[in-house]
This record gives sequence, structure tokens and C-alpha cells, in this order.
Amino acid sequence: MASTVQVSTVIRVKPHHYIHVLDNNTNVTRVEVGPQTFTRQDHERVLNPTPLPMILIPPRQYCIIENPIIRDKEGKLVVDKFNQPKLRHGDQEIRFSQDPFPLYPGEVVIAQPVPLQVIQTNSALRLKCLRDFVEVKADKTTVSHIAGDEWLFEGPGTYYPRVEVQVVEPVRAVIIKENQALKLRARLSFVDRRDVVRQVGEEWLVRESGAYLPGVNEEIVGFIQALVLTDRIAYQLLATRSFTDSFGKVRKAGEEWIITQKDCDTYIPDVNEKVIRDIKAITLTNRQYCIVENPIDPTTGKNKLGHKELLQGDRTFFLLPGESLVKGIQNVNVLSEDEALLLSAKEEFVEKKGTTTIVHKPGDLWMIYGPCDYIPPIQVDVVERRKRIPLDVNEGIYVRDIKTGKVRSVHGSSYMLLPNEERWAKPLAPIVEELLKKSASRDQNEEHNETDRDPTKVITYRVPHNAAVQIFDYRKKEARVVFGPELVMLEPDEEFTVLSLSGKIPKRPNHIRSLALFLGPDFMTDLITVETADHARLSLKLSYNWHFKVEQGNPSKLFATSDFTGDLCKATGSLVRAAVAASTFDNFHKHSSDIIQQAVFGSTADGSSNDCLYFETNGLVITNIDVQSVEPVDQRTLDSLQKSVQLAIEITTKSQEATARQEAERLEQMARGELERQKIIDEAKNEESRSKLVQLQAQSAAVESTGQAVAEARARAEAAIIEAESEIKQARLSTKAIEIEALSEIENLKAKHIVELEHIKALNNLELIKAKESATIETTKFENYVEALGSDTIKSIAQAPEETKAKLLAGLGLKSFMITDGKSPLNLFDTANGLIADAQRSEVDEE
Repeated sequence: MASTVQVSTVIRVKPHHYIHVLDNNTNVTRVEVGPQTFTRQDHERVLNPTPLPMILIPPRQYCIIENPIIRDKEGKLVVDKFNQPKLRHGDQEIRFSQDPFPLYPGEVVIAQPVPLQVIQTNSALRLKCLRDFVEVKADKTTVSHIAGDEWLFEGPGTYYPRVEVQVVEPVRAVIIKENQALKLRARLSFVDRRDVVRQVGEEWLVRESGAYLPGVNEEIVGFIQALVLTDRIAYQLLATRSFTDSFGKVRKAGEEWIITQKDCDTYIPDVNEKVIRDIKAITLTNRQYCIVENPIDPTTGKNKLGHKELLQGDRTFFLLPGESLVKGIQNVNVLSEDEALLLSAKEEFVEKKGTTTIVHKPGDLWMIYGPCDYIPPIQVDVVERRKRIPLDVNEGIYVRDIKTGKVRSVHGSSYMLLPNEERWAKPLAPIVEELLKKSASRDQNEEHNETDRDPTKVITYRVPHNAAVQIFDYRKKEARVVFGPELVMLEPDEEFTVLSLSGKIPKRPNHIRSLALFLGPDFMTDLITVETADHARLSLKLSYNWHFKVEQGNPSKLFATSDFTGDLCKATGSLVRAAVAASTFDNFHKHSSDIIQQAVFGSTADGSSNDCLYFETNGLVITNIDVQSVEPVDQRTLDSLQKSVQLAIEITTKSQEATARQEAERLEQMARGELERQKIIDEAKNEESRSKLVQLQAQSAAVESTGQAVAEARARAEAAIIEAESEIKQARLSTKAIEIEALSEIENLKAKHIVELEHIKALNNLELIKAKESATIETTKFENYVEALGSDTIKSIAQAPEETKAKLLAGLGLKSFMITDGKSPLNLFDTANGLIADAQRSEVDEE
């Protein structure tokens, strides 16, 4: 499209414009700069249809030219043999503020002029050298830069770019606050601003507060906050490698130490230090102490491993590295007069008590008795705190001598254990433990004591009334029987004899477990099965009355058998079965009680029955046997017995029914007669009531007719009264309304008059103020006139002829006034009449 544009032969090039002209004969392009009128020859062609503006670079701006022209040292243009300007192809040139210049053929503006970059304070540009060059600074010094070099251009200042230098990034200073440090790392080996040689990867801290601009070879790792040290908090540090700390002390790698408030108030850990933990201060009162394990030796500064140190009293301290507290902070052992401490020596040491010295061997036991305060040395271990044990008459404890192993019981008084004594726990069988929790009673719903028993206390058992308990001493191989009511206290070698009795119906062995044996009298029930001579199987429910006969010389005889209930039921059951087997069913049915008693108790020589059965083994005596029930076991016997019983029941029932039926008929006849008699009486009363009702109805009708007339008359009278009262009330209300209207009108008039008066008063005040101000203005005006004219002028006017006076006064704008000396009297009335007459005449003339 550009080749088809017809360019004029004459081109007017304005100032600061240019065109490119191509000579088709030589094929050379030249630049024509305005102002001029360019006439194009036939062999020439203008490459741009309109003149182009020159490149204008304002002050403090620059632009980048690609493929710039070559100039010599004097600044003249270098051309080739064809008179064509030479270009630095592929290169760039940065041009700063200068006179407007044209672009030569081949030159290209990469970017329009842009402002130079101003670097503020605490800022910099990170620069990188793209190719070798020599920089000439403001002080005429030269610096050689090699490709790849990096450096900072620090502000404040204006950065003038170069094609040999690349701006990598802007760099801003970081602010280091109080109690803060900046951690840096070296990217390359260099010498920092403090003239300290830094190696690659080395880290260090900048502790000075304020703005810090990191160097080109410095990398910011982060900020380190200062540790605030108080009298209650310290910090434990670890050296990661050997160095000299900020206090000038040499630290070895792996060494640990603490920083306290005595060293400094705030501490910033160095790069070679690692904060392990914060340590809280340990405060001991005058009633506390502690034992420090592995304490630090002040002379060497190292831990004394395996050693301990006792600290007590009012003090506050920090645990040093490697130190630890044994059992923490402990209170001083305060012993009352009934307390003591059992102590044990862990190593041999000498204890001084006044003037005497006591040597304690390792493992020795001794006691410190109160009242006193005691702090154990590091060679002593407190085994336990003991207290005097108060014991009543019925209380006791088991005590064992740890040297001899002998166990004894102590009861009846308060007791303090000796150093070689300890409380002994007496073991008991589980069944005995369970029976001790139960109350000694034959009640099935007995309560259990769920509290755990102290095994070191003497075992006590309350033997109930009319009961016996057997206690066996395994050391003496003897048994003793205690009869209730009594309190049993077991010695260390004694045990209870546990009874296993048969229970339930029929009896089952080992159903009842008990420590106490009840002596009776009591009863028990058993169910046995027997068979008669005619093979009738019967189930007998027998009840035995029994008691024990105690022999004072041999009470242990009561516990000769472990299950006296089972033995009794077995013995009597066998006797009853033998006796029933020799009798028929009918005979046994008629004489069951006699047969059973005869079989159990036996008979005397004269044939009479004995009154009891005595067991020689344990002294058990059966005094009576009661047959509670006899039931056939065989089904046929049971059916025949049930039929006979049902027949007897039917006969009895029928006779009772006949008697009841006769009695019912008799009662029914009597009730009918009473009913008829009552009907007659009720009818008579009904007639009497009906007559009374008729009379009351007549009276009611009369009262109703009379009451209606009276009610109507009363209603009319009350209506008239109500109407009159309403008219009176209405009249009163109308009067009151008229009165209210009149009062409101009067109030409105009053308010209106008050407002009018106030308005008139305000207008009068305004008129008065206006008049005063007008008079003041006129007075001031006149005074100003007089002052402006002066006394001499007024005097001249007074002495001047009348016409001159009139002209002067007219020039002053005064129509009528009078000048007097104040001594001669004036007739103002005639003067006013003359003024009014003059005014009237002037009005007539105007009309």
C-alpha cells in the first residue's frame, strides 16, 4: 500500500522533523532535516509519506536506540565509501537528554523516552555486568567490570543505565528493631562492610538497630528475636561449633550453659548457639529443701557425675545444664510429738548429736522422733513417716520383727513401731473374708459390710448371743471355743473354724457357711420319701425341734461334726423310713405322728415313748418331731385319695347348699311382706304430697300475676326516672361544653392580643432603634462634613454672600441648614412653617 501512495514532489519539512530520501541511482538513503522545503528529484524517492518528528528526550529521561550509528571521537558521523552512515548492527545505545535528533536509516527506537530511575535512601539496585567495560566514577576513578560481576548501586542518587549492565532487581533496606538481629548468609567469599572476610555459606548476625542494606553477596536468612531474661526465667544454650560468644568467652562445640539476668537483660543467640529450652527459677522457702543431682563444680565448670548436693533455706536459683532435682522440691519434715521418721543410711556417714557422734553403716535403720523439724542429709533416705497408732481395748494391730520374723499382736494402748518393726498383714481364706463382712445372723436378708478390711489390724468378730465360735491355734495345736455374746480377737497364729451346714428343703450339703454355731433351741424342716408295707410311697415333711447340750469341761465337742444338720436329718430319716415300712398305709394315715415319734425317740422298758433323742457325738438333742404334711408320691394312691376327699367335699357342699337354699326362701318371704307394706306407706305419702303441690301451684299463679303488674309499673317509673336524669345530665354537659367553648375563645383572644401587643412593641422598638441609628448616622454625617470642611471653611461660608452660600451648600449636598453661634435665640416655629410652605409649593409646581 505504501508503494502506491503518490508523494508530492515538494515536501515542506517543519522544524524538528525529518524525512528519509532514497537515491535510486546510488541506492543510498540520506536524511533531510527541517526546516526546509525539499524538492524531490525524479531519481529520488521519499520513504515516509509525511515528515517524521525528531526524537525529543526531556531532561532526566532516556531512550534506547537499536542499531545505532557510529561516530568518531569528535562526534562526527562515520560513513562508508558509498557515503552511507555506518551502523552497529545488533547493538544498542542509550541516549540521554539532548537536542532533538533524527533517526538514521536502520536505527530503531526500542522504547519511548522514560524517566531515569531515582534510587531513594535505604534502597539500591542490584546490577549485573553483561560484558566487560570500565566504569568512570564521579571522582574520576575507574572500575573495571567483568561479565558476570554483580554490585549494588546504592541511593540516594539517580541511576544512568548502560547497555553493558542489566538491572537484576531493586533492593530495599530491612529495618532492624530493638532487641532484634538480622541473620545473613554469604553467597560468595567476600569482604563485608566491616572488613571481615566471609566464606561461602558462612552465617553471621547484624545486631545494630536501624536500616540495613544487604550487600550483593549477602543473603537474608531471617530475623532473630532477643530472649528476654528475668529473675524468674533463664535460657539454656548449646554451642553447635567452637566459637567465642558475645561475652568474650570461648565455647566448645557441644558445650551447654545458661544465660541469666545477671549476664544481660536481653540476649540475642548467635548463629553458633542453639536455644535448648527456657529454665524457670526454683525458689525455696525457709521450710523447703531440695537435692541437686550431678551438680556443677565451680572450679572446673563441669558436672560432678554421681554426686548430690543438698540446698535449703531462702534462695532462688536455676538448674545448670546436666543438673536435676531428686524428688523435686520437698518440704521440711515437721514431726509432732506422736510422729516419727524411719530413716535408712545409703552410705556410711557420721552424724553428730550435740557432743556425741554416731556412725551409721549402709543399710542401718533408725528413727527420728518429734516434735522437731528434720531435713535428711543426702546420705539418708526417708523410708516412711510413722505415726503413733491409737488402739482401744477392742482394737489392735499385727506387728512383725523384721530381724527375728516373729509376729505379735498389740492392742489396748497407743503404740509407735520400733525401727526393726513393721505392720504385718494377716492372710485369710476368701470364705472367711466373705463371712467376716456378713453380720452373724440367721436372717436370709442380712446386710453385707462392703468396706475393705485393713489386713494389718487385729481381726475381730462379734459372737452373737446363744452361739459359739471355735478358734484354732496352729502354733500351739489347740482349739478354744468362745460363747456369745463376746468379741473375738484373733492372734497371729489363730484361725476360725468354718462350719459347712446342709440347708434348704430337702436338705442339700454345704449350703450354709458360717463361723458361729447357734446353740438353739431352734427347729429345722426336712422332706423325706417313705414307703409303707403295702408299697404306698409317701412324701413326709417333718419339722424337728433341737438344741445343743453344752458340756463345760469339753466345749469343743460342739464342733465334733462339721454338718450337724445333715447328720441329724440322715439319722432321723433312716429311723422314720424303717418304722413306716413296717406299717400299712391306712394305719400310718391314722397314727402317723405316734409311729414317727416312737421310731425316732424310741421307748422305755415299760413301753412308753422317750421324750428326746440325744447325739453323744456333739451333744445335739431333738426334743420334738412334727409332721407338717403327708403327700402320696404314687399317682394311683394320690388319685384314690383325691376321689375320697372330693366325695367328702361334695357331700358337705350339698348339705350346705340345701341349708342355704331354705334360709334364702325364708328371707325372701319376709322381704316380700316388707315390700308390700312399704308400697302402701309410700302411696299414702304420695297423695299427701300431691295435695300440697296443688296448693303451691295456686299460690304461685297468684303471685305470678301480681308480680307481673308490679314489675311493669316499677319498670315504667324507673324508665321515667332514668329519662329525666339523662335529660338533666345532658343539660349539664351542654352547659359545660358552652362554658368550655367560651373559655377557649377568651383564651384565644387573650393570646391573640398578647401576640399583637408583643408585635407592636417589637415594631416600636425597631422604629426606635431605627430612629436612633438614623440620628446617629446623621450626626456622624454632619460631624464628618464639619470636620471635612474645617472651621475656616465654615467661617468663610458664613462671611460669603448669599448666592455664594447657596452654591457652596448645593455643592455640599445640603438643602437647608442654619449656622449659629449658639448665643442668639432662634425662632424654629417660623422656620418650620417656612420649610413646610416651601415643600408644598414645590409639590404644586411638580403637579
